[in-house]
Amino acid sequence: MSNCDVTLEPSFTIAPVPPRMFGALVEHMGRCVYGGVYEPGHPKADAAGLRQDVLQLTRELGVTMARYPGGNFVSSLDWEDTVGPVEERPTRLELAWREIEPNTFGLNEFMSWTRLADAEPMMVVNFGTRGLADACNLLEYTNFPSGTKYSDLRISHGVRDPYGIKLWCIGNEQDGPWQIGQKSAVEYGLAAAETAKAMKRIDPTIEVVSCASSWRFLPTMNSWQATVLEHAYEYVDYVSLHGYFEPIEGDRAGYLASGLVIEELIDAAVATSDYVGAKQRSKKKLQVAFDEWNIWYESRFSIDDRYADQSLTWEFAPRLIEDTYTAEDAVAVAGILMSLLRHSDRVTVACLSELVNVIAPIRAEPGSEAWRQTTFYPFALMARYARGDVLRIEPRVEKLHSATYGDVPAVDVLATHDPESGAVAVFAVNRHSEPMTLQVAMRALPEMSVVEHVVMGGTRLDATNTEAHPEQVVPEPSKEHEIADHKLLAQLPPTSWTMLRLDPTAALRD
Repeated sequence: MSNCDVTLEPSFTIAPVPPRMFGALVEHMGRCVYGGVYEPGHPKADAAGLRQDVLQLTRELGVTMARYPGGNFVSSLDWEDTVGPVEERPTRLELAWREIEPNTFGLNEFMSWTRLADAEPMMVVNFGTRGLADACNLLEYTNFPSGTKYSDLRISHGVRDPYGIKLWCIGNEQDGPWQIGQKSAVEYGLAAAETAKAMKRIDPTIEVVSCASSWRFLPTMNSWQATVLEHAYEYVDYVSLHGYFEPIEGDRAGYLASGLVIEELIDAAVATSDYVGAKQRSKKKLQVAFDEWNIWYESRFSIDDRYADQSLTWEFAPRLIEDTYTAEDAVAVAGILMSLLRHSDRVTVACLSELVNVIAPIRAEPGSEAWRQTTFYPFALMARYARGDVLRIEPRVEKLHSATYGDVPAVDVLATHDPESGAVAVFAVNRHSEPMTLQVAMRALPEMSVVEHVVMGGTRLDATNTEAHPEQVVPEPSKEHEIADHKLLAQLPPTSWTMLRLDPTAALRD
């Protein structure tokens, strides 16, 4: 059995774990909203139609931020349609996903839901069919106290106090040919700069996210971002990145190394931003908002086919990309989130896409109890226990050959240390088809004791959770560990994700 060796030194840190790292996308796509977070008449729905079973799982998942209302959906949205008396709201054609949008769940319903979910809102403005004036009007509606057209409109809708939304995205994937209102880098950069400038005059406390290059296979990847920032650098605070992955036939090691691609995208975005900042002699550093990421079996879904079929009936809340995830997918999701955490010095916002039903960790059917997909668990456990500082570590481990990405480390390891409690969390992905031994040197730490050791994967990698069998795949407790002479030894099953929690106070109690 091969080893993976790491050393934990609490003074060698990357950055504190960002509170906004554990966000999720709530988009009007498929059944994410209608039949997901909102379903009037469901046995678990409250008087406002919000499903309490989904809300409870959202809190358990540890979602700290919710990006809304899209996604591609936002690029043809008139936000005014989503507020005011529900019976007066118009039903509209939704162009991104070819759906019927009744607007019965809108901005104010979403804000009520975020309060119940204890999640910060991240608002996206329509930069496809609309632009600067629309963004300013929406900001006035949400954030200005009173005495103006749109703030008084909010008050007339029963919301006296402003929402104070702090995080705003200037459009979504505006470089993509699939986007309603696609823009060139120059068009977008000039417009985004002026929009951010105007919005910050209304509310100087907001933070603004600029679209970066949205798809790694586009020929303009990175160059689009560089051009945009030539115009908008001083007016924005974040650049956004998106990344989706799916299993690679015949290359499991490559699939489980998807996090390495995430890191390449981050490094390129940071380098591009810093180059423009240096060129402009700016004193500010832009952060990265990785505000869409997940496993998506994209090869099974073609939006182009959906658009091309002119006989296709426009539907209300159709079943779109409701992927069912396996134990192997849970390992891949864990690896991606570990890579995001490893870049906490620059990635301070991230959103799993999406929250419910649509490539989601939570599934919900009409009239029945919502359940957790396999990918729910690594996200929830890291959201709960990755606390304090992300430690800078250098695993020493053999390489595996990946047909897609070349040689990749057989094991990926991430660790966090909470300076207040002294608690340590160690997360490890074993990409190897063989078991591995994790050796963690901890001489710079006090005597520690393992308080929890759980594993996902290892066997039955194709197992899933379903409505009929919602707990076929759950984190399994393990006792395959020991601590001696300030060294932790833990067994990593093949093709698995492991979490070990260590606590110095537990050692004192022993």
